[in-house]
Amino acid sequence: MSLEEKITKWVSDILQEKSESFFLVDVGVNPAPKGAKVTVYLDGDQGISIDACADVSRTLSAHLEEEDVMNGKYVLEVSSPGLDQPLKLHRQYIKNVGRNVKVLLQDNQTTKGKLCRVSEDAIELEPIAKGKKKTRKEASLQNIRIPFDHIKKTNVLATF
Repeated sequence: MSLEEKITKWVSDILQEKSESFFLVDVGVNPAPKGAKVTVYLDGDQGISIDACADVSRTLSAHLEEEDVMNGKYVLEVSSPGLDQPLKLHRQYIKNVGRNVKVLLQDNQTTKGKLCRVSEDAIELEPIAKGKKKTRKEASLQNIRIPFDHIKKTNVLATF
């Protein structure tokens, strides 16, 4: 079992043990000369607090020390994915219904829209109108259905 797989299992066990409504999004281990960097991204249907991330970090750190799997120094970061990280899980898509997203397709085409529906095999976007008023043509635009297997990457867009 690889180190990433071990950490994934430990974090999944920690989250289940705490019976939180949080879920694991991703684990990354990047070796470096001065010590490895372990990155753990967590999320929740209602978001995740800094306190919850810190709690998981403390528990995971104890596992890493106890099992002595890091072979020396390491940096552990436990956080929510943030806007710069793409959506990876179906559950994240559901959580972000109603938000504007940018979708990079497998053919490298990009489309933006409001995520309005998520099914088992696809998402549906409402095209984003340019400017403040919708023209008659824009108002008549159809929603765009995109199968998950056509999606390379989806990011939530920041709105101000």
